[in-house]
Amino acid sequence: MASAFTVRLPKLVDEFKLETVYTPCDLSEVIIETSEVNRAGIQFCGFFEFFDPKRIQIIGKTEIAYLHSLSAEDMRASLDNFFSRKPIVAVITWNLPVPKDMLESAMKYKVPFLRATEGTSEFMAGLILTLNVDLAQRITRHGVLVEVYGEGILLFGESGVGKSETAIELIKRGHRLIADDAVEIRRVSKSTLVGTSPENIRHFMELRGVGIINARTLFGMGAVKTTEKIDIVIQMEPWDQNKVYDRMGAEDMKTKILGVEVPLLTIPVKPGRNLAVIIEVAAMNNRQKRMGQYAAAELMERLGMPESENDPVDSEWESFFSLDN
Repeated sequence: MASAFTVRLPKLVDEFKLETVYTPCDLSEVIIETSEVNRAGIQFCGFFEFFDPKRIQIIGKTEIAYLHSLSAEDMRASLDNFFSRKPIVAVITWNLPVPKDMLESAMKYKVPFLRATEGTSEFMAGLILTLNVDLAQRITRHGVLVEVYGEGILLFGESGVGKSETAIELIKRGHRLIADDAVEIRRVSKSTLVGTSPENIRHFMELRGVGIINARTLFGMGAVKTTEKIDIVIQMEPWDQNKVYDRMGAEDMKTKILGVEVPLLTIPVKPGRNLAVIIEVAAMNNRQKRMGQYAAAELMERLGMPESENDPVDSEWESFFSLDN
């Protein structure tokens, strides 16, 4: 599946320590557009239906063994048939020697050829994971992302509500900052969102009355993190005495970000509330719910009250997070 984002080949070469066996051009000119990869075995057999030349082509021990089982003439024909379709790049794994006919075919049709020291399965797993992140659908939203007890907590709220101040208190309590002010959110799978900070403002925070601080310098490397999955969204808003806030937590409110449902809590802010402690409790409670333990449901059962079957998704938040915004 094509992505709106791309990754240049040198990034993969550096990350996986790939050896350049042959390249017809500067590797920075090779742009990967899809996270899908392909093992070339069935193509060496001559089947090219659904073949996508934009995919990175992986050649492992099985493919090499099959080619060596062919006559010299059939091997050359198979390789020419494959490389003539101009795959974007081919990678041989296990640090295998490249057959002479294979290299000649790659050079003939000007296909970049790389070599990995890792085994085929290990290399493919790492490559797909990296491409899924680099090519993921993404948006950037104003907010704060922190890791609390291993849970990724995404804080939203209007300017001045206290998001950064709460993040500072959480850092002092031993938790970690991922992003302040701007959070880049990526959908890395159908059910997983990962947040990070734009590189140019990473680990910097703005505190009204104090100014800009560098959390990594001020609190140490243990106080920051580059990326984190998003487990829960917390909307911080000024306390409204006319609004009824959820006191039971019996209904799991959720919001959608890039089509992925995430638990949503609304926490009212007013003087005297220890927001850092509240968020710590919210993080632990969210993990407990994932483990199948619901305190509200247990209490209602003890009281003989029926359990709510509703599981609403806040339509206002769903609109806020749509890509059209």
